[in-house]
Amino acid sequence: MTENEISYLVRGAIFKIYNNLGPGLFESVYESALFYELTKVDLYLQKQVEVTIAYEEITLEPAI
Repeated sequence: MTENEISYLVRGAIFKIYNNLGPGLFESVYESALFYELTKVDLYLQKQVEVTIAYEEITLEPAI
């Protein structure tokens, strides 16, 4: 699957969620709904992956 095809699926899921739930909910609600919608179309994904960031001469602690 190309990046454009993946992007199309993600954008479609976002619009579907917004149309069903509307604005004003916590980010975690939209995250859970998006995770659900994207797993329905067989996309492999992970939530809240830790990322280590190099900043100047230090390495920042991974955070989620």
